[in-house]
Amino acid sequence: MGQSARTAHERSEPLGWAEIQHPFHPLRGQSFPVLKKRRVSGVDTLILQGLQHGTFCVVREWTNWADPSPHDVLPPRLNIGSLLDLVDLLEHLSRTHQEYQQRGIDK
Repeated sequence: MGQSARTAHERSEPLGWAEIQHPFHPLRGQSFPVLKKRRVSGVDTLILQGLQHGTFCVVREWTNWADPSPHDVLPPRLNIGSLLDLVDLLEHLSRTHQEYQQRGIDK
């Protein structure tokens, strides 16, 4: 007789790593393997593999897996309107400079 097929679930690979970033969390700055993603009472959470105490749950928004905050995104330094205004200004200055040069040469 051969060996029976293995029926127990294999330990799945982590989904990645999550760093806790909430400023008041005691584990802030530490990274842990993400085992599962869950939604609990309408809140996205991550099940993380702890180093000493097994698994624990943390709110996704408290980690680097959080959606980017619109307040953290820097506004663009240049936009197309500003660049077009700059082109117009430079063309105007160039024309004005050429006119002054021509007047100076004609005198």
